[in-house]
Amino acid sequence: MATAAPVADKADSKKTNHKVSITDIGPCLKKISIEIPAEEVADQIGTSIDTVLTETELPGFRKGRAPRRLVEKRFGSNIRKEAKNQLIASAYSQAVEEAKLRVIGDAAANDFEKLEIVDGKPLKFDLEVEVMPEFELPTLDGIEIKKPVLEVADDMVTKEVDRLLLNEGRLEPKEKPGAGDYLTGHAVMVDKEGKTHYDIQDAVVQIPADDKGGKGMILGVLVEDFSSQLGTPKIGQKITVKTTGPESHENEALRGKALTITFEVKKADEIIAADIADVALRYGLTTADEVNDAVRQRIEQRLQVEQQSLMRQQIAKHLSDTIKMELPERATAAQAGRTLERRRLDLLHRGVEQQKIEENIAELRASSADMAVRELKLFFIMNQAAESLGVKVSDGEINGQIAQIAQSRGERPEKLRQDLINRNQVGIVYQQVRDHKTMDAILAKAKVTEMGVDEFNAAMKAAGGERAESGEGGTDSGEAKKPAKSKAASKDDGDEKPKPAKIKK
Repeated sequence: MATAAPVADKADSKKTNHKVSITDIGPCLKKISIEIPAEEVADQIGTSIDTVLTETELPGFRKGRAPRRLVEKRFGSNIRKEAKNQLIASAYSQAVEEAKLRVIGDAAANDFEKLEIVDGKPLKFDLEVEVMPEFELPTLDGIEIKKPVLEVADDMVTKEVDRLLLNEGRLEPKEKPGAGDYLTGHAVMVDKEGKTHYDIQDAVVQIPADDKGGKGMILGVLVEDFSSQLGTPKIGQKITVKTTGPESHENEALRGKALTITFEVKKADEIIAADIADVALRYGLTTADEVNDAVRQRIEQRLQVEQQSLMRQQIAKHLSDTIKMELPERATAAQAGRTLERRRLDLLHRGVEQQKIEENIAELRASSADMAVRELKLFFIMNQAAESLGVKVSDGEINGQIAQIAQSRGERPEKLRQDLINRNQVGIVYQQVRDHKTMDAILAKAKVTEMGVDEFNAAMKAAGGERAESGEGGTDSGEAKKPAKSKAASKDDGDEKPKPAKIKK
């Protein structure tokens, strides 16, 4: 998520005579014009030369003993370039600090490569920076919140057990695949200029099941008429799918582009559900009833998370609807990728199965850029609300969140943590924990009314909010009654079929 840009350490700063002017040039956009006096430019060049002198060893001279004139002649261009970079970085950091600008992202500058230091003249340059939007935070006391009473019904347990049996089932090769079956093959995505964006040997796609309305996913992109373009291909057949890159895709190179995907089928598989007695033994249970009881417990835990999520979503909607602000354009454009990763972690935390997560992410990629705008606006609101309420996040809380997500995925917390570090996504977990704590602090002061699921869904529909079984921030809008029956997980983009979280006695 967008964060404030770092400024120079106070220990490194000193009083200067820079001429600095800051002007508004757009929503949350400021132009910083800086003029560094000629004497300070000369001082920096001298310092840079002194540094090079002490570190340079030239033929015929001991290290640090080469004549200053010779060193400047040999390394003059590099010395001036380094001096220029030091001057610009220091002056920019000092200007931001003194003006108390809350900068987000990196500064956009003129072509500094063409900017030259001229002896006896000041150094002048301009930068454009985006800053945090300014807005008034409304009162956080007494917000009216509706709390759905979510209960575990017998048919929910039945469907969840069916899903478990499918996930624990086996793949059986099929000569003539049909709706709901999985195809593994070589998938290549190119744009209209012929540039290849993906080339995956073992991509997996699912022939859309009857309840998908013809929509399907390939290489992470949702295709509305996928069923008609894909058909029911045979082994060895090559299919061509044409679509348009989603406008909110995290990869800018795909946004709005005409895309052609070729998919050569290598094999087809049907998932055969496992026997419940075998699954019971696999998890250290003895009877089908024990499996049902364990599944019921897991659903109860998930519904508690779901209930809290739905109330948090109402807090988010209330604040977003109440607060008006102008958003920085560059930060908004860069928000798409962060939105998807944030949503993926939210769904993992709620225990949503991997197949449904990837379908949801594909739908988000195809959704309007309004989603990125809402998410960025909510980030700024939550940032200010957290400061107002004094919300802090500890390392232990971040590790606890990672452990919960890992449990829902059935993998080791240390492995997931390392994966998040490798993908530079620990910051997203931090933001998730901070936002949850902030919303829960607001909920503690809210006016909460309990109601049944039907009444809750009707109220949310009338208010334009998300209904039960939907996560905060709006991910899908199902009914609160029961989870959808799952087929199995896709291995699209190289992902393996996930294992369910281990059920316990």
